[in-house]
Amino acid sequence: MPVLAVVAGIATFSMMDATIKGASLAVGVYTALLLRNLFGTLMTFPLWLAAGRPKPTRAALAVHMQRAAITSAMAALFFYGLARIPMAEGIALSFVSPIIALYFAALLLGETIRPQAVIASLLGVVGVVVILAGKLGGGAYSDQALTGTVAVLLSSLFYAVNLVLQRKQALLAKPVEVAMFQNLGVTLIFLVFSPWLTVVPDPRSLGFIVAGAALATSALLFLSWGYARAETQVLLPIEYTGFLWAALLGWLMFGERLGIATVAGTLLIVVGCWIGARNATQAS
Repeated sequence: MPVLAVVAGIATFSMMDATIKGASLAVGVYTALLLRNLFGTLMTFPLWLAAGRPKPTRAALAVHMQRAAITSAMAALFFYGLARIPMAEGIALSFVSPIIALYFAALLLGETIRPQAVIASLLGVVGVVVILAGKLGGGAYSDQALTGTVAVLLSSLFYAVNLVLQRKQALLAKPVEVAMFQNLGVTLIFLVFSPWLTVVPDPRSLGFIVAGAALATSALLFLSWGYARAETQVLLPIEYTGFLWAALLGWLMFGERLGIATVAGTLLIVVGCWIGARNATQAS
């Protein structure tokens, strides 16, 4: 059941990526993310009330705040990049996060970096190079696309920290509390910039944003439930199913085509992540 919950969470997050990409292209990344998290908070609030209004402990509140800050930077960079490159490529590039997470685990949790982790990192880097070489070689990358790629790779750094915090948060709080304070925390952070950056969305974009909020909230509930019941190293490989959803949704919604270099580079990154996961299993 934890595996199925995480599969469902990745699928709904991928659908959310597609809807928020559509909204970002129309009204900008800031407005799309502000309203997505605002609507997500409003959708989660009744669930939080029904659950007895669980209040976070001091330790849980600290993790909620940390993850909200990390998520804000991660999401802003990711959707800035995703508005400029195909979905499948954006998701493929983000797959380096589990490899980077191995190093953050060493830094934050004191784990030992083993030779397998270094091999995993090298494969991940080669995979990214293959994806970029396929585009640059074919002359298919504009300046904006290169900027988008850099943004997605920077987002991956924040996502790696997010992966480390996700398991810790799931152990400290129940799914409804996680979803509620995650949405609320990100909303409060984005509201700081609202007087300068907010754009009034058209009805179609607003529909995308509302759908994205519902999908993001559902995904948070699925993932929090799953990560509370199984170890990160068991569930991490399921992240790679997001590439299949991204390729399908990118083709259906935006007419994006999947290149051979993207597939080859993704395979190298995934193999690197598998080696890293086996390293974690052997270490435990």
